[in-house]
Formats: sequence, C-alpha cells, structure tokens
Amino acid sequence: MSVQQWSAADVAKKVINNEELFILDVRNVDAFEDWKIDGHKFEYLNIPYFELLDGVEGILAKIPTDKEVLVVCAKEGSSMMVADMLAEAGLKAAYLAGGMKTWSEYLEPIKVGDLTGGGELYQFVRLGKGCLSYMVISEGEAAIIDAVRFTEVFLNFASEKNVKIKHVFDTHLHADHISGGRHIAAATGATYYLPPKDAEEVVYDYEPLVDGTTVQIGASNIDVGAIYSPGHTIGSTSFVVDSKYLLTGDILFIDSIGRPDLAGLAEDWVEDLRETLYKRYRELSDDLVVLPAHFMIIDELNEDGTVGKRLGELFAENHGLNIEDEGTFRSIVTDKLPPQPNAYQEIRQVNMGKITPAQDEQTEMEIGPNRCAVR
Repeated sequence: MSVQQWSAADVAKKVINNEELFILDVRNVDAFEDWKIDGHKFEYLNIPYFELLDGVEGILAKIPTDKEVLVVCAKEGSSMMVADMLAEAGLKAAYLAGGMKTWSEYLEPIKVGDLTGGGELYQFVRLGKGCLSYMVISEGEAAIIDAVRFTEVFLNFASEKNVKIKHVFDTHLHADHISGGRHIAAATGATYYLPPKDAEEVVYDYEPLVDGTTVQIGASNIDVGAIYSPGHTIGSTSFVVDSKYLLTGDILFIDSIGRPDLAGLAEDWVEDLRETLYKRYRELSDDLVVLPAHFMIIDELNEDGTVGKRLGELFAENHGLNIEDEGTFRSIVTDKLPPQPNAYQEIRQVNMGKITPAQDEQTEMEIGPNRCAVR
C-alpha cells in the first residue's frame, strides 16, 4: 500500500463537507486532550508515537479498514513513519503534511453572502484555531476585519478578486492570536484602524476606530459602521456591514460570550460586558446576522462551513444572553473561566508592536485551541 500525503486544505474539505474520517493522533495524550482536529463525523484513536516504535501490530484491530485513516502528529515526521508502518501492514493510510502546526495555520475562505450593488462578504475560517477573519468587497475595493497573521492569504485573495485593499480593521487588541492587520495595511497602503482605548500602549501609527465611525467601501452604499461594544476589552468595537451583518469581534459568539479577563481586568470590565450584551445589542435589529471573530466548537459551523446566526436567534438560544441575575452573570464571567490562551500576554505585546518574535516563535505562541470565550 502506498502512503498518501494530505494537505490541511484536504482535511478542511472533510470538515466542511461533513464527511467521515478516522484520525490516528500520535501526539502525547495531554496534547491530544487539549487540542485536536475537530470534525462532525470524525473518529479518533490517540496512541503516542513512542508506544509505536516497535510496530503497529498491537493497534491494528482498533483501526477500521472501511474508512479513510489519517495519521496526525505535531509537525509531520512521526505521523509519516506511522503511516508507513500501517501501509506495510496492508492498511490504506495518509498523513497530514506539516502536522498540527500546518492545521493551526490554514485558512479557508468562504463566501457569506452578497451585498448591495454586487458587493460580497467573505469569511476566512481558521478551523484549527477557531479564528474568523472577514473581507468586504465592493466595486474594486476591499476592507479586511480581524485579519490573522498570514498576510499573504489576504493579499493573494484580493489579487484573485482583482480588488485593492483600502481599509483594515481590528475589532480590539487581540490576545489569543497575532494580528496581521497593520502588516497588511503597510503592504498595501491601506488605512489601519484600531480602537484607541485598546491602543494606549501601541508603538505604531493607526487611525482611531471610535463609536459611529463609518467607512464606505467602493462607490456603492456598502459601509462598515462601528459600534463601541466594550467588555472583552475596554476598546472592543463591533461593525454593522451593509445593514445586514453584525461583526461582534470577541464580545458575542454563537454558543457563548466573550471573557473579560485577558488584560487582567475582569472585575472592572464585567459591567461593560453585560451592558454591551444586554443593552447595546438589544437595540439592534434581530435580523442582523452575527459574525464573530472566533468559534469555540465544530457544531457552530453552518452547513456551508461558515459561522453565523441571526441576532434574534442568539437572544433566544445563547445562554450568555439569558442570565437575568447580575450577580450570577458576574460569577460566571469572572469565577468559572477556562484556561487562558497560550502565551496571551506575549501575544498582546506583539500586537502592541513592542516585540517581534521570529516566525517559529509566533507559531508556538499560537498553538492550541481558541480560548476567548466564557464556557
């Protein structure tokens, strides 16, 4: 049997198309339990590589012969060797090129919908990290919101669409991933916007993003309108795009709400969070489609792979929007939080422009699942 090499894009298609896949993950148990490749119909077997050094005979009975089998490790080498052993034993197996490192970095661009006058809105889904970035396109111009650090993906996509990137926004100073926003702006001549209340320590130039800011994209009436919505950070800002979509950053997710503690000010910001979720957002139209900057679990993906849901539905279904008692709300968002993101303090320093780690260091800083939400 020959061994196949699968790209992260190949695996992403399995996730988005809701296909079956059996994954043999040969990383250590703690790494697997902390973070794995999630799929709606995926099955898993976690056997650390060092337990397979003498061969795979002992696990053959646990591996199906009627399903595609993908071997996964941290950076590729171990999974390639185990896939070879499975092939020698007569099984059809593949390995993930680049391992979990590559999976963490892959972005899948998916069209969310059409906008006024022939415009389009795209969501860039980072399946391995739960990050969601956006590109608004209209009449040869584009705006990008919450770009991750893989700037070439956005530059190449804009080139394919034959549009010029004119505006780049970050909804807040991110703490779980490194932003590519100001780097895209530098490469294209676009204007980079950041909420000033999150930018007090940044060491680069930016355009202040304040409540009521409206930026027109193209010559049509598509606009990206800003709404001050603190709580995850003191500067967090949401956007209403074309009166149809509400981009909520890390304040409101499909299945949860944003955590207020990543700058060490949970007690100070919890009231801001509640006011944003229970007052500011309540004044908006229920028909707006919420598009967050992250997703937490694979079940939040729609059938087409996008992440988004009507605001009215979230008011009815999202538990974080239905906690009547303020004391209970405070307790949930300050006392019962999941572990903080990997290297989040250092990531904030990078996004302030204070440190510039090498690419390998940046990869290590971002490794792991999304942890921006209250669970």
